[in-house]
Amino acid sequence: MAEPVSPPDSARPLAGVRIIEISSFVAVPLAGMTLAQLGAEVIRVDPVGGAADYRRWPVTGDGDSIYWAGLNKGKRSVAADLRSAEGQQLVQRLIAQSGVLITNVAGRQWHSYETLAALRPDLIHVEVSGRADGGTGVDYTVNAGLGFPLVTGPAQLGVPVNHVLPAWDVSCGLYVALAVSAALRHRDAGGEGARISIPLENVALATAGNLGFLTEVMINGTSRERLGNTLYGTYGQNFTSRDGVAFMLVALTGRHFRDLTEVTGTTKAVGALAEALGADFSDEGQRYLHRDALTGLFTLWFSEHTAEEVTAALSGTSVLWERYRSFDEVASGDRVTANPLFTPLDQPRIGRYLAPGLPVSIGGTYPPAVAAPALGDDTAAVLTEYLGLSADEVAALSESGTVATDSGAR
Repeated sequence: MAEPVSPPDSARPLAGVRIIEISSFVAVPLAGMTLAQLGAEVIRVDPVGGAADYRRWPVTGDGDSIYWAGLNKGKRSVAADLRSAEGQQLVQRLIAQSGVLITNVAGRQWHSYETLAALRPDLIHVEVSGRADGGTGVDYTVNAGLGFPLVTGPAQLGVPVNHVLPAWDVSCGLYVALAVSAALRHRDAGGEGARISIPLENVALATAGNLGFLTEVMINGTSRERLGNTLYGTYGQNFTSRDGVAFMLVALTGRHFRDLTEVTGTTKAVGALAEALGADFSDEGQRYLHRDALTGLFTLWFSEHTAEEVTAALSGTSVLWERYRSFDEVASGDRVTANPLFTPLDQPRIGRYLAPGLPVSIGGTYPPAVAAPALGDDTAAVLTEYLGLSADEVAALSESGTVATDSGAR
């Protein structure tokens, strides 16, 4: 594994920005990590002993969370007693000194916008909540009320299917990073802070609306049906080779579709089908409406060829395709091992592995991954550097249980 190369200054556009993060789970930790990968100094503050996600699965054999390490790369960690007045006051001072807070721990008066803006008038305060009405919610409960589980899975299935990817958490985290970046620019230009609220439910609803899932009901009076692996509105379908390997194919354009018919030897058959149905297969909507008939023609070719033969044939066409792969195959394949996005990372407690950095190339460079801290690794250093506390004062706070340093937080 090649060693990571330090990114140039141009790849760290948020260098000099300091952000305090009070969070757990996915959305805000992802936002904080993204901002750190863009050059910001992100200090995650957790309760002594860790937040609810500190030992979340997957874990190593020793019980250390691979999940937590994955979403907190490149941050600093402070552990404090967030229930005590003294611990809260310390964190308030850190937030006021940094000027930016991102959190999904809503409803805490001590780190509310009103309380903190009194200490730092140009504060940027970003709070993620579950629901638009202020109620609680997580990705999977928000998704359940949105419609997607009822159109996910095989067409003949009669029960809801949850997604595996926490799509709304991921989208929300990126919206948080975008909101912070925009608010920083606004503050730099005019000196004003910002109070920003991002309900997870609204992120999901906006996405469903923007992609037409809700609008087609409002305009056409129709609702999306369950389609399995079929691609709605155009031609896309999965096929299986003679030796049992699954492929996904998509033909978005006329050229894609022509190449698909040519490679499968079905050009004449597809033409005859179009004539019999009175269909125009140059129209992607027509290809979608008659997808089952088309799939019947293409399936035979796949069933007669091995995965190797299918791969070789499709590689010479414009058709969009990919072989279905397991996480095992992906992790050991050259899309990871030969990809500059991934660099070797010696992650304490976890081990050495290829870790992704920021998936954005800036000036030809992908900012590499930086190891995640253990809980409280940076408590003493942060309190000394930014609040001016002496070593004796930090030791006294640790002794009283107001904070935990690296040795006390483990």
